[in-house]
Amino acid sequence: MRISGEAKLLRIFVGESDKCGTVTVYEKIVLEARKSNLAGATVYKGIMGYGGTSRIHTAKFLRLSEDLPLVIEIVDEAEKIEKFIPTVEKIFEESNSGGLITLERAEIIKYTANK
Repeated sequence: MRISGEAKLLRIFVGESDKCGTVTVYEKIVLEARKSNLAGATVYKGIMGYGGTSRIHTAKFLRLSEDLPLVIEIVDEAEKIEKFIPTVEKIFEESNSGGLITLERAEIIKYTANK
C-alpha cells in the first residue's frame, strides 16, 4: 500500500477501561480499522487527563488508575477516514461510554510497509 500527499488524521480519545461488550473500546476501534483496510492505527496511553466528567485520571504512584486516558490515531486518505467515522460513532453508542473524535488535515511524507 502506498499513500502520499494529502491525508486525514483521525484522533479518538477514550478511557482505558471503556468496554464494548467483552472487548475494550480501543481494541474494537483498532480491529475495525484493520478490517476497513486503513493504513494503520496507534494507541497512546496518557499519564494524566480528564474528559467530559472532569474527573482526573492519573498514573501517580500512590493513586494507580485503571482508567487512564488513551488516544487512538489513524492516518489515511480522506475518503477512507471519513467513511470510517460512522464505525467509531457506532462503537461509542454500543459501549455507552464517552469519547471525543477529532479530524485534521495531514500530509504524508513517506509511508512504507515492512517487506
